[in-house]
Amino acid sequence: MYLHLGQDTVIKMDEIIGIFDMENSTVSRITRDYLAAAEKAGRVINVSMEMPKSFVLCRGETGRTTVYISQISTATLRKRTGFVEGLANL
Repeated sequence: MYLHLGQDTVIKMDEIIGIFDMENSTVSRITRDYLAAAEKAGRVINVSMEMPKSFVLCRGETGRTTVYISQISTATLRKRTGFVEGLANL
């Protein structure tokens, strides 16, 4: 399955490590430092033309991590993954 992050960007769901709220998670200096280091290393892809609301951390087949910055909220991305519906079926 794939997850649409905005614009023309889709990622494989099995590559997702985590979906993070931009406002809440960047309060931490550690997270800000991580995002700055990823940006410096060229591992950040901004798919947001508006104010970013979330970032998605992914690990590709090569083992390289990539950070996607999206204008879509974490709640909407979570709904798109079908994770909540999957829990209801347990």
